[in-house]
Amino acid sequence: MDRVNQKINERLLLFTLAGVQFTHILDFMIMMPLGPELRRVFAISDAQFGLLVSAYTFAAGISGLAASTYIDRFERKRLLLVLYVLFGLATLACALAPTYAALMGARLLAGAFGGVLGAVSTTIVSDVIPFERRGRAMSVVMSSFSLASVAGIPLGLWLATTVNWHAPFFMLAVLCALLASVAAWSLPKLDAHLAMARSQSPLHNLRTVLMDANHLRAFAFAACMMFAGFLVVPFITLYTTSTVGIRMADVPWVYLCGGLATLASARYVGRLTDRVGKFQTYRLAALAVCVPLLVTTNLPMVPLWVIIITQTLFFVCMSSRAIPGGALSASAADPQLRGTFMSLNGAVQLAAMGSATFIGGLLIGRDAAGHVTNYWMNGLLGAAVSLASIWLASRLRLHESSPK
Repeated sequence: MDRVNQKINERLLLFTLAGVQFTHILDFMIMMPLGPELRRVFAISDAQFGLLVSAYTFAAGISGLAASTYIDRFERKRLLLVLYVLFGLATLACALAPTYAALMGARLLAGAFGGVLGAVSTTIVSDVIPFERRGRAMSVVMSSFSLASVAGIPLGLWLATTVNWHAPFFMLAVLCALLASVAAWSLPKLDAHLAMARSQSPLHNLRTVLMDANHLRAFAFAACMMFAGFLVVPFITLYTTSTVGIRMADVPWVYLCGGLATLASARYVGRLTDRVGKFQTYRLAALAVCVPLLVTTNLPMVPLWVIIITQTLFFVCMSSRAIPGGALSASAADPQLRGTFMSLNGAVQLAAMGSATFIGGLLIGRDAAGHVTNYWMNGLLGAAVSLASIWLASRLRLHESSPK
């Protein structure tokens, strides 16, 4: 009976954290398909839109860096709840933003609070779930990316087209309020790490993490993993609507099909990660993603079904990298310093995402007809960085224990 209750509690914890991740990820992802609408409403350029997307990640990266000095000095549940409430309020500010400048400010606040949420969530998973089941646990939490694609983005786009662009952010703010209530009830108190953390100075853990060569390799690996994808992801809608010929009304179908496929594959990839090995699974996925990266960024005018197939393959390969990649990153951390490590790791990932989005926006251009040009350069660079991440992953030393 105790084992049954333990499994139920474990599942509830994972689904709650997946819900928190869902809103955090959707808040970031919804900006990308809204690109054409926001460009029209605010009369901004592609580069300004890229800055609007990357502002969230840069703010999240800076806040994650700051959080690395205190994240292991607070009880996990309380820290998660405080950050999540503040994130929900920042998302509400996005919904109420009347101008480009106001939206930029709200995005910076949302990034500042949302960026740390990912680190706290994955830290809780790593603290609670044993090493041998961590791949499957990560697949549940990271299925939030797929769920955001399946339900969140199509619903958000439908609200944006039928009401206005403010509506998706109102929806997210309401979801945050509901999930905060569930998290307050379902998450356990997690303070096993506090005894050691409070005996050290605030900067001690940060210095210790940064002096570990294995941690530095893990940060470089995480940066490459994110950089490769986000050279391409933020500009998919801009490219397909302006150059490939897809209608804005058809964009939700692309995300719906891609999300359903990744939702179906996530559980299998999680099991494969635990059964075959984290590095072996990551290597296979990182090699496979190079194909849709290059195809996506070189598509000519094609029918909608071709776009759906190529984008679905892209989303599945991206998700398949993220599951073993997340397990590798979490397991590379010293268990007693996992909160500090994951906060820094989140900051590095977000900085890589922001940098990739900014650089990607600089690489692409527009011709006289308004078509996106040079997108192939984003794909080629992304594939090269994905290959580099495999080498970095092979050099990681993994820890199998949790904090005592």
